[in-house]
Amino acid sequence: MANIIEARGLSKRYKIDEETFTQALSNVDIDIEQGEFACIMGPSGSGKSTLISILSTIDRPTRGKLSLDGKSNIEMQYDLSAFRYENLGFVFQNLSLLDEYTVFENIALPVLMMKGKSEELKHRVEELANKIGIGKLLEKQPTECSGGEQQRIAIARALVNNPKILVADEPTGNLDSITIDEIMHVFNSLNREGTTILMVTHDCYLASYSDRMLYLKDGQIIDEIKKQTLSQDEYFYKITDITSKHSI
Repeated sequence: MANIIEARGLSKRYKIDEETFTQALSNVDIDIEQGEFACIMGPSGSGKSTLISILSTIDRPTRGKLSLDGKSNIEMQYDLSAFRYENLGFVFQNLSLLDEYTVFENIALPVLMMKGKSEELKHRVEELANKIGIGKLLEKQPTECSGGEQQRIAIARALVNNPKILVADEPTGNLDSITIDEIMHVFNSLNREGTTILMVTHDCYLASYSDRMLYLKDGQIIDEIKKQTLSQDEYFYKITDITSKHSI
């Protein structure tokens, strides 16, 4: 299957002061296949959030090349907002829901900003909301919803524009285990329907829902494992072994 994300030699250096820099990423190569569910793990400060920010065009590398869906980082620069709208959906730990708007308006916001209101948008929001179990909440405010419901609102908002890639950075936050399972089953359902998912997490259990886990340390990918024919439990234990090995 073709790669939807290709990166070569990605490096990122942040300036601290006139003479001091910190190296967040060092010469990272990564390929993500179309329709893959890939997970990035690693200790705090390993560069996980930096890498996912670059792969999702939020940040730019100091050096290296990035291609998303066949477009290079040079091509993407010309109309980055349109490129993100057409290709990417974002779910982050800080959900950034707007309390003054209804659930419907929160979900519809990306399309409203680019195209305005339409009957087609109304049907799309209702379809998504029903699909992930929040169809009865559309007229409520986010503050009237539980943590798990708010997470589903954020997922629906990320999907309203039919993105090719769903980017999730620590997407389950402090949710309880039952709600986490519900959210991850939503992710798996979306993935089976063809959505490519790129997720950052520190949690081995969450990682066990993915197809492949990439382990990042000191700004470099030092290990990886594919699920292939493993059961979720077998995959979980192998992920745990890798994270334990590299934490010593």
